Amino acid sequence: MSTTTPTPSSSTRVDAAAAAQQLDAYTREMIQWHFSPETGSPFWLNWAKQAGWDPRKEIQGFADMVKFPHFQDEWLRDIDPHQWVPAAFKGKPFNIFETGGTTGMPKQRIGWNDYKVDYEEFSDRYGDDVFPHGADWLMVGPTGPRRLRLAIEHLANHRGGSCYFVDLDPRWVKKLIAEGHFDMARKYQEHVIEQAVTILKHRRIGCMFTTPRLLETIGEHLSVPDAGIKGVFCGGTTMTPQMTRFLCEEVLENRTVFVPTYGNTLMGLACSKPTFAEEGYSITYYAPQPRAVLRIVDPNDTTRTVDYDTWGRVELTTMTKEFFMPRFLERDEALRRPPAPEYGFPWDGVAEVRPFGASEKKIVEGVY
Repeated sequence: MSTTTPTPSSSTRVDAAAAAQQLDAYTREMIQWHFSPETGSPFWLNWAKQAGWDPRKEIQGFADMVKFPHFQDEWLRDIDPHQWVPAAFKGKPFNIFETGGTTGMPKQRIGWNDYKVDYEEFSDRYGDDVFPHGADWLMVGPTGPRRLRLAIEHLANHRGGSCYFVDLDPRWVKKLIAEGHFDMARKYQEHVIEQAVTILKHRRIGCMFTTPRLLETIGEHLSVPDAGIKGVFCGGTTMTPQMTRFLCEEVLENRTVFVPTYGNTLMGLACSKPTFAEEGYSITYYAPQPRAVLRIVDPNDTTRTVDYDTWGRVELTTMTKEFFMPRFLERDEALRRPPAPEYGFPWDGVAEVRPFGASEKKIVEGVY
């Protein structure tokens, strides 16, 4: 099991160059896979015919990905999931994972093993001082059709433990808040927290996944460290530096390790640089490159990345054999941060992620 902080690299420059070469080679491999009739999906094979150009010839490295238009999330709402099945996976039953939305048809991503790969890689970054091997987990968050439910259970099992669940429906919470039913939203949250606290009091739980707002509320009912929690894997709603400091110092009492992440069904899991406390509690996240790549782009010219420590919109490209999604514009904005090869991240990071346009308008986030 690895230590909490990955071993520093011997050469920053070599690592960054090697990562760039790996990404280019991986990009070519994935383009060949998804646009070859023997392995590609009906959607992308048909798309290439209609587009009138062959990505296998024109995409020679990741920089060439700007030749693709932005991936449209409506495709995941409107198109039959079977159109996304790569020929190499034909006949293999798939998982259907839902993501996003308050009403109407949610986006749906299909998959087989990607979530296991993502969470095993995440697991390998942390030692027993954070997530003790053999400890049982509690997940307080959306289960049902969400990828997260299977992923957290796999993470627990991968580390030798089992997982308890307390479900919440984020679509219902967001709908209540949007319609002004704040009292009902509060009661629903209390209902979720009651279940979580009961399990924490009566079962031997060593690790937990939840969202920042739910973690804060759990901390109002009991001492998380005294409940036996060694590490909290946290993700979901926006985590400002002020909120992060509060969670670490007040809720977790600087005794339980706080592991913030940025992730979703379409990307996987972006890990955080472990030195956020020393950096004013500003969290920088790094995508699981090369399977997923994050760029912080100029909203007015998305072919261009912004300067470091500058706000821009988050653009996500996901490339696995199961799923190809080029240049998807997330509904998030963030600061672009430089690589951190000394922590195993020789590529750009994204920091202080928040909903796109958050500085100009009020955003409804709910509890997840």
